[in-house]
Amino acid sequence: AAIGGNPYARHNLAIVEGKSGRYERAMKHDIVAANLGREGFKAGVVSKEDFAATLRAHQAAMDATKSAQREEAEAGRRVM
Repeated sequence: AAIGGNPYARHNLAIVEGKSGRYERAMKHDIVAANLGREGFKAGVVSKEDFAATLRAHQAAMDATKSAQREEAEAGRRVM
């Protein structure tokens, strides 16, 4: 699933790698997960540059999921 682009599977891999002491690899999995749209990525473990790049990629992933049809469906759910 992680290879297929599932951000939560990538995050789970980051947890496993972190528990195994492979922090660099864990950080890379978390960066990929954030780039795919997973929220919850936090600064402090990575460099400012990596964090800024990840935030930009995350925002781009979120923007890519926006559409007029989705916004209309969301508005319809709020009415109910």
